[in-house]
Amino acid sequence: MSPRKAVEQELTREMIMDTARKLFLENGYQHVSMRQISKELGYSHGAIYYHFKNKADLFYALVRQDFILLDEALEQILNKPLDPHSKLREVLLGFIKFGLTKQSHYEIMFLIKDEEVRTYVQQEPNLIYEKFAKAVYALCNQQVTLTEIWSVFLSLHGLVSHYCRSGQTFEDVRTLAESHVDFILRSLVRK
Repeated sequence: MSPRKAVEQELTREMIMDTARKLFLENGYQHVSMRQISKELGYSHGAIYYHFKNKADLFYALVRQDFILLDEALEQILNKPLDPHSKLREVLLGFIKFGLTKQSHYEIMFLIKDEEVRTYVQQEPNLIYEKFAKAVYALCNQQVTLTEIWSVFLSLHGLVSHYCRSGQTFEDVRTLAESHVDFILRSLVRK
């Protein structure tokens, strides 16, 4: 690395997080070190420690940031002036869209299975699931059970997980996603 490069572009948290996300997904959490991240960036590993105290802190920052993005997407849908049925459809479709539009984020949030990082990924999924569950419950006029809401969540998660890393975008599977959401909605309608 030339000293000139370091002066031209200051190392930011975002640069570190983007590179770490890529390496974690390619190699797995256990097989990535702070030195590898710094090498990929072309900076000294000490520069990364200025922003993050260790690899776990860096990973947790990624998870926290990603769940904030999902929370904001959900909140944006919930604030739309739609009837409950349309809003529920948008919430379900919005989850799929988030997962397939931000596949690397989704994988960090839900699909990394490394034991060491599980402890860093417990609170945020529970908070977003709770918000999702409350929204579905309210939009279904309080006519669904927690088990049914969990089944809906798992169904959406299954579709997103299936298409993650497939090279297909949300737009590629939009028709299927809409059909899937409509199928779920029919099962939630009470007679």
